[in-house]
Amino acid sequence: MVKPLDGIKILDLSRYLPGPLATQLLADFGAEVIKIEEPGGELGRALPPFAGGMGTRFCSVNRNKKSVILDLKDIEARSVFMKLAEEADVVVDQFRPGVMDRLGIGYKDIRKVNKGIVYCSITGYGLSGPLINAAGHDLNYLNLAGVTGLTAGRGGEPVIPAVQMADLAGGSLYAVIGILLALFARTRTGEGQLCDISMMDGALSLLAYTIGEWSGNGRLPEPGREFLTGGFAMYNVYRCGDGRYVSLGAIEQKFWQGFCLALGREEFIPLQYVPEKQEELIREIEKIMLARARDEWVEFFSGSDICFTPVLDLYEVSEHDQVRAREMMIKMSDFMGSGKDVFVTGNPVKLSDTPCSIELEFPLTGDDTENVLSEAGYSAEDIEIFRGRGILG
Repeated sequence: MVKPLDGIKILDLSRYLPGPLATQLLADFGAEVIKIEEPGGELGRALPPFAGGMGTRFCSVNRNKKSVILDLKDIEARSVFMKLAEEADVVVDQFRPGVMDRLGIGYKDIRKVNKGIVYCSITGYGLSGPLINAAGHDLNYLNLAGVTGLTAGRGGEPVIPAVQMADLAGGSLYAVIGILLALFARTRTGEGQLCDISMMDGALSLLAYTIGEWSGNGRLPEPGREFLTGGFAMYNVYRCGDGRYVSLGAIEQKFWQGFCLALGREEFIPLQYVPEKQEELIREIEKIMLARARDEWVEFFSGSDICFTPVLDLYEVSEHDQVRAREMMIKMSDFMGSGKDVFVTGNPVKLSDTPCSIELEFPLTGDDTENVLSEAGYSAEDIEIFRGRGILG
């Protein structure tokens, strides 16, 4: 079956999470992704925990790729990289701004030998602005974008999100969008371009609705007390009698009415959008929810169309019928003979005619170096000389 990205070759210099997930999503749809790793392998390989000698976090974002070791600190290795880049469609770089340029293998250098190259630079703060050279991680980008300050309980204390939103949404997903847009533009112009992806920019863009709320209200949002952050009874999380939780998302009047009628509390219905009544409503519903266990409440509302769901842990997610039906958690039993069952996420993009193909194969460090270099025109003797000089790790 033809895949949308068959024939697209990507040189992936990224590490850890943002870039690797982006290129994995593209690999699922047919792109040939060649990881260019430093001697010893990408640092993400060393992150615990491990199964069968391989980091399970590394596996989660690096399936269906090839691995080539190149010591880019060596001038001859950089020459090899440039030869690979001549025939590539995409380069993904996750270094700080200027690193690749100083090595002489940045976007401007590659463009001289390959005008069609799409060069995606994923950085914390982008390729412009006063923070261009600042160090950072997901939490730092979320802080400066205003996300962490709003991710708080009613007491106002910021909470570190369980999902690396700046890395994943701000970095990975926007990188995929940028790459695909640039590849599409190339079909019209014949030329590639630079994709400048800032994880802070991406995180800030996720606040679109919140910024609209702030602008309309003319005041700063209060953590845990706004329409969609726990300030209203109809859109909230409640603790049940067994200590587990359920969520109610009854924003529309029909859903709220159905919820109240099921509980026999018709007097709640007209109070749905009354701000000064929300504290009282929340307290009352909290008391009601404590009367039953979580799964009892799920069963109680199973026939109601009211946007009511349990709060699940990861094991429960992996066993959920909806997740299984959509193939969004894939179980690899006894992974690499380790005795551990390792799970990876599926691909959330479902295409009707050219679906993705998930190959549960993970590159060993440098395992494809010889084949990739041979395809690029290097002889067996050349490769042995490179190995002798240490540029292949």
